[in-house]
Parts: sequence; C-alpha cells; structure tokens
Amino acid sequence: MPKMKTKSGAKKRFKMTASGKVKAGPAGKRHGMIKRTPKQIRQNRGTNLLSDPDAKIVKKYMPYNR
Repeated sequence: MPKMKTKSGAKKRFKMTASGKVKAGPAGKRHGMIKRTPKQIRQNRGTNLLSDPDAKIVKKYMPYNR
C-alpha cells in the first residue's frame, strides 16, 4: 500500500498541537487594514484554534500529523 500524500496547501497553513488540535492564522490580515477597526486588528494577532468541524476537515488533509 503506498503512502498517503499530505495536501501541500494544508501543511503550509496549519500546525498541530500536542493534544491534536489544529492551529491556524486568523483570516482577514493580508490587506485592506484601513477598513478594519483597531480592535479587529488587535484581536487577530497570533494564531487561533480551529473549531472541531473545521479541524476534522484539515486532519483529513494531513494524515501523518495526528
């Protein structure tokens, strides 16, 4: 049986925590900052944990990161 391939887009965008949760950067931080409130910009710093339904999809894309 051949090895399964990891989606290369997913490996660039997501990291796994030790407990198996999925970390991702927040959306809406690339451009157009003048439209965003300072509060939005502040709250989107760092990384977020994905919700369980979203994490389930990402885990399918990364079969060896569990």
